[in-house]
Amino acid sequence: MARLSNPLAFTPLPVIIITSVTYIALFAALLRVHLTVPSYPSSTPAGTNLTQAWTDLEVVSRQFHPFNSHANDHVRKYLLGRVKDIVFSKGLREDRVQIIDDNVSNATFSSGTTSVYFEGTNIIVAIRGSEDKEPFFSANADGPAATTRATRNGGVLVNAHYDSVSTGYGATDDGVGVVSILQLLSYFTEPQNWPKRTIVLLLNNAEEEYLLGAKAFMRHPISQVPHVFLNLEGAGAGGRATLFRSTDTEVTSYYRKASHPFGTVISSDGFKKRLIRSETDYAVFHGELGLRGLDVAFMEPRARYHTTEDSTRETSMDSVWHMLSAAIATTAGLASDTSPNFSGSGQHRDDGKVDVGTGTDSVWFDLFGIVFVIFRLHTMFALCVTLLVVAPITLIGLTIGLSKADKNYLFARKKYIHSADDDNAVELNGWRGFCRFPIAFAAATAVVVGLAYLVVKVNPYIVYSSPFAVWRQYSMMLSAWLFFCWFFLRGASAMRPSALSRMYALIWLFSGSFALLVGVTILAQNYQIASGYFVVFYFAAIFFALLISYIELFFVPKKSAYVAHFDEADTTRPNSESSRPLTGTTSGARSEDRPVADDDATETTSLLRGDRRSFAGYGGRRHSAGDDIDHEEAHGPLDLGHAFPGEQEWSGKLPSWLWVLQFLLLVPMIVILVGQIALLLTSALYQTPADGSSTLTIYLAFAILATLLVAPVGPFLHRFTYHIPMFLFLVCVGTVIYNLVAFPFSRDHRLKVYFLQQVDCDSGANKVYLAGLDEYVQNIIKEIPSAQGQHLNCTTPEIATRKELVKCTWIGLPAHVLPKSHHKAAPFSNHTFNGSWLDYSISKGNAANQATIRVDGQNTRGCRILFDSPITEFVVDGAVSDPRFNATGVDGSKEVRLWHREWSQPWNVSVTWDRDLNKTLSGQVVCLWADANGDAIPAFKEVQHYMPVWAIATKISDGLVEASKSFTWT
Repeated sequence: MARLSNPLAFTPLPVIIITSVTYIALFAALLRVHLTVPSYPSSTPAGTNLTQAWTDLEVVSRQFHPFNSHANDHVRKYLLGRVKDIVFSKGLREDRVQIIDDNVSNATFSSGTTSVYFEGTNIIVAIRGSEDKEPFFSANADGPAATTRATRNGGVLVNAHYDSVSTGYGATDDGVGVVSILQLLSYFTEPQNWPKRTIVLLLNNAEEEYLLGAKAFMRHPISQVPHVFLNLEGAGAGGRATLFRSTDTEVTSYYRKASHPFGTVISSDGFKKRLIRSETDYAVFHGELGLRGLDVAFMEPRARYHTTEDSTRETSMDSVWHMLSAAIATTAGLASDTSPNFSGSGQHRDDGKVDVGTGTDSVWFDLFGIVFVIFRLHTMFALCVTLLVVAPITLIGLTIGLSKADKNYLFARKKYIHSADDDNAVELNGWRGFCRFPIAFAAATAVVVGLAYLVVKVNPYIVYSSPFAVWRQYSMMLSAWLFFCWFFLRGASAMRPSALSRMYALIWLFSGSFALLVGVTILAQNYQIASGYFVVFYFAAIFFALLISYIELFFVPKKSAYVAHFDEADTTRPNSESSRPLTGTTSGARSEDRPVADDDATETTSLLRGDRRSFAGYGGRRHSAGDDIDHEEAHGPLDLGHAFPGEQEWSGKLPSWLWVLQFLLLVPMIVILVGQIALLLTSALYQTPADGSSTLTIYLAFAILATLLVAPVGPFLHRFTYHIPMFLFLVCVGTVIYNLVAFPFSRDHRLKVYFLQQVDCDSGANKVYLAGLDEYVQNIIKEIPSAQGQHLNCTTPEIATRKELVKCTWIGLPAHVLPKSHHKAAPFSNHTFNGSWLDYSISKGNAANQATIRVDGQNTRGCRILFDSPITEFVVDGAVSDPRFNATGVDGSKEVRLWHREWSQPWNVSVTWDRDLNKTLSGQVVCLWADANGDAIPAFKEVQHYMPVWAIATKISDGLVEASKSFTWT
């Protein structure tokens, strides 16, 4: 009957209990933080009202309200009224709070071979700081940068966009940000909360169309007032608002004041290195205006992003408070900082950006959504270099110290009692266990990677189905790694036990993490990549754990004393036994803190009692015919203690409890840091296959993260009995079967497909297409009544970001984009005849290579001109030039996008082209319609109504309907 008198001994039962409880507790805590949102408080700060915020959110997200919809005008009117109500209810004069209803600013700019002309409809509110005595801007300034005011005293910009996409209600994207802006206005206009620095609150329009609202803001003189910004965004539906990215340490430090910070610098690096495709207004404020700031956004579930499920039903007041509380804390901190940190040099910059000084690259992450850790990237680099130098030197020094103390059993094979001329040598078995861990690690990791490839080959989209599917992926990989690593380590330990197994495993982990740290150091110094911060802690934890193993060896007897102990035993050994090999191992030493088997032989005892054990009996103490002889021979003045059965006899004096300290140094911090990263990254990745992202990349990321999570337990695995590993093996088998056969999509986690209807007004052709994952999109279209019986034409989408998907086209229901009316004075007499939807005319310009194209779209605010060959210049009547923006790209423009703030207003576009390359100007005029609130787009309604419950439609372009006419001008 095995007994346990030392609950901290390095024996199976304590190891199993402590390891299992620690991992379960940490995983439970991490999941709770990640899956739940902190509850909103019963009372909120003065000036805030969550009930009113929720009411505002319900109004804003009542309908689809993209820029090119009449509902957008209704939302703008409501928000402008709410802003005025808040300001007027507090009796604030215009010199303290200024409301700017911006129906003037327009912007012309280009990106690649696409040019844009946009007329903005932003709502801006400026709250003058208590220490700001200057006017906001000069009323007669020639342009946004015409005053030097901003160089002397910078303010804080807080931004959210009030438009939605044409297929989503915009509750999270970006309704929560919008109502947070309203609450910030109410909060900071309370006397006790009045800011020291000026705060500019921006509700911008048409962010979803190309970040156009932020571009228009750059054209307003007040854009020169802020030096720092906080952008509030949404890319999911509910949950916690995470810190997406930030510009520098100094700005980010104020986010630390949030009551529930959430995020990691890894997401910031993802944007920096273009690994994340989507963009936010942050790109304009920082990249083009030059401000320093932060991007705070909701991020999951992505399946609801830009769909009808982005509604108030899918979010909560807790989520509203999570973003609002972070916004209040961050903005209050920035607005109270009157230091010159963000003032710059006081000189205008040649590139037209605001002079805001420079910050330092930062490293940041949260711990359990409570603590926010932030330090400079240079500090991380210094820590990396320090660890890379100090750690090896320390271990080399300890190795030398052990050698001088004659206690270095590492890699020691044998030692002679007197000299090398002796007949027999004492086997120290110091090499035993050296190669086990890398073999087990490689085999277990190979199995995990193999499972990733298997799932990708058989059922690649299973990860999409739900967060629980993600946990099943991790369960499969974690259980597979743990079982196969245990299998190899325990098998080796059963055949050749070694007291150095744990230390050798730590040495291998040290070597691997050392190589990783070298890479992280190079990335930090040369490429300003901070994502490897966790490797610093990973390496440090392994180093200190290994340090304890080195210190442990100082407790064992000297090798010379240990060998002399056998010489003393020889004086009492019978001559007949004098030539017996001296193995230096024990399998029968009793110990109060190790399981002990019955020592007495019985009639069932085997006559050949060797030193080996089966898997079933490895947890008990082994006994052999030579055990008593060894024990008696070794019994002398040297106290060797009690070694673990079968391990080297000299290890009996190793402290049996120090492994707990190693475990606590090694596992908790690594699991917390890597676990949080794993949860955040998988939340961001697991539903991206619908966008065309590689599934192999996702599963390999899971495999790497799973390996990093459980590798620290490797040094202790050989002490596990078979019970938990066999349970994990069954978990692995069950999850593998599920992952291979389950259908990947569900009602709660629907596959996104992308809708567009294209009408050729010249020929009358009417085509509807859905773009999505191959095979699945065809199955969806089979359910659409208008597509039944038609041959589907499936090709690659023209949209560059959706090239990995398949686009299938059929003749769909006709659109009715013009309002139906029987009144003679109605502006649109025939809403079904597509020839009246748009018109154009071309007139000769001042030169042979110049022309003016007049574009007139009915009931729309957006049109495009597509050119077969690039134009070199273009000007829209009423446009204001800005030296910061180029109207056309270096290689010219093949597309000009036109946006009016008014409905059904024509554009007059003067273009110039290279007549030497092409004497003829040809292309298409295209107008867009995106209002899906009524019955204007029956084809979209049909798709919504008849598609399977596991699928949902979203937009692929600025419009849901595109109508075109071709032109040629000589």
